[in-house]
Amino acid sequence: MPVNTDTGPRERLLGAAEQLLLTAEYDQVSVRAICAESGANPAAVHYHFGTKTALVTALLEDRLAPIWASTLDHLAEAESTVASYLDAILEPFADLAAEPSGRLYLRLLSRVVLGRLRVRWSSRWFRLDSWADVLREECPGLTEQEAQRRWVLAFELVLQQFGDPTADRAPTPAAVRTLRAFVLAGLTTAYEDTP
Repeated sequence: MPVNTDTGPRERLLGAAEQLLLTAEYDQVSVRAICAESGANPAAVHYHFGTKTALVTALLEDRLAPIWASTLDHLAEAESTVASYLDAILEPFADLAAEPSGRLYLRLLSRVVLGRLRVRWSSRWFRLDSWADVLREECPGLTEQEAQRRWVLAFELVLQQFGDPTADRAPTPAAVRTLRAFVLAGLTTAYEDTP
């Protein structure tokens, strides 16, 4: 499928990267190939994003932020529970895992998060400070650092289940329920500062 030439260069680069990554592994897709697929100058990725990783970060935010943003913003306004936030994450993950482009986003997100790549997220719900605030409202004894550490572990576990590139199908509903219970317990358990 050709990239839509009616869009701007940034959007064409994102579309080209998405198309190429649907059929090839991340390491097999070069910046040059993305530029060629989009019909852009060979330096366009560097001009618009800086690096291939930054392009992938932008692609993830562009495609995934709209899935969560309104629901999570609504939960924040309603001062909802951590369990509600967790449900708002897991339900779309299950939907994404059921279709090819969704599996691509989950694999790429897993690569970024599990690879602990240093990226700059611009969307509120991609930044740990937003999640730490949510957890500290329910568990006020947690420090900012501890709340962020718990969310890092939670997201890593969720992404291991949903973003595994070797998995040929999404986790079963029973597996998702177990994952939810386990992650929720880990997030909200009482904190004991032991040596």
